[in-house]
Amino acid sequence: MRIGLIAMSGVRACDSELMEIGLTFPGVVERSQVIAALPSLGLLTLAGMTPVEHDCRYIEVEDIRKLNDLPTDFDLVAISSFSAQIFEAYELADRYRAVGASVVLGGLHVSVLTEEALAHADAVVVGEGESTWQRVLQDAERRTLKGCYRATGQFDLSESPMPAYELLDLGKYTRLTVQASRGCPLRCDFCASSILIAPTYRQKPVERVLAEIDRIRELWRRPFIELADDNAFVNKKYWKRLLPELAERRIRWFAETDLSVYEDDELLTMMRASGCVQVLIGFESPTQGGLRGLELRHDWKRRWWPHYQEAIQRIQSHGIRVNGCFVLGLDGQGAEVFDDVYDFAVESELFDVQITLQTPFPGTPLLERLRRENRMVHDGQWQRCTLFDVMFTPQRMSVEELRRGFRELVKRLYAEDLVKWRRENFKRKYLRTISTCEEVLE
Repeated sequence: MRIGLIAMSGVRACDSELMEIGLTFPGVVERSQVIAALPSLGLLTLAGMTPVEHDCRYIEVEDIRKLNDLPTDFDLVAISSFSAQIFEAYELADRYRAVGASVVLGGLHVSVLTEEALAHADAVVVGEGESTWQRVLQDAERRTLKGCYRATGQFDLSESPMPAYELLDLGKYTRLTVQASRGCPLRCDFCASSILIAPTYRQKPVERVLAEIDRIRELWRRPFIELADDNAFVNKKYWKRLLPELAERRIRWFAETDLSVYEDDELLTMMRASGCVQVLIGFESPTQGGLRGLELRHDWKRRWWPHYQEAIQRIQSHGIRVNGCFVLGLDGQGAEVFDDVYDFAVESELFDVQITLQTPFPGTPLLERLRRENRMVHDGQWQRCTLFDVMFTPQRMSVEELRRGFRELVKRLYAEDLVKWRRENFKRKYLRTISTCEEVLE
């Protein structure tokens, strides 16, 4: 079969005024643009486990207006999409079915809203795709796709196939993704990440991770790796086995983590020595009040709030940049939160700051709670799941106050002089611990 693997990509907001601001203050969507520019690791993994008799082609679609330019000579098309692009994915699926191709949809959104997706596809993969992909291929060859392919149990990460990185035009990318774990034990109520399809935290064997990195190095002499983990350093013993191997490979890499990494100086030293450039940490709120009830099981971040500033300084003292993430519109936050975020970013000397609006993604406890409380204002308008559009009524401010406050914070937080100060301050205070500024800031 000729198989098209299509990833819907790109970042946009429905708020046109915010998009105009974002063009002037690119920091507001900087991290989201990085995410949108990453290849789909899920589709590359499926390609890696596809028998060689099939011909796979990997395609990314950023602009819906260019759909007519896509090739149509596929027997099977697999489409993966975020919620914000899902309607465009459905339109693309409809077009391919109209010309005779079989279409299968996968990803977090369609795993939650399976019936919605089946209106536009011959099949939907629910959950981890590795568990069902071979069945999908066999049925597609016979033209007997069965609608819903639901993973049973959890995929054994020790059996992870090698992603087909060779399908990529590497000149298009600044970084490639490798996954070392799935899931996260914190379970925040707004999180629409891998916990929706991988509820148990699992680690991929060190040898498998290194094999994937070595494959990338065969294709790209000195790559930048983004770890596609929700919370990388939960198992610190695992990382103390992996990091010396990474150091030998002379790569640069980025990871998402919780705050606890700051307590382990040995780990931080090993991270820096192995090429860690930056960690992203979800602080979520600069004040303790906004953190109450954030996790479903424990107020973990609320308990760690007193250590926020110390943690940032200690991590950055190892020459590792911190990208601090804050969510606006949490229950417990009033209009004062915009000044609080700005002040925290300055006082803590964060290298990077990411701000987003609380977003009720499909499948999250947050969406169900807001529905029960009759606080959704754009329910079902998934194109607004951009992290930059208001979809609900906040608890302690109006919709317009949240929207306006977010826009004004964007202007202040990403003003050229403040961004320049944060980054120069990091170089001046913390880069004495490493050999060259250029290596870290490249």
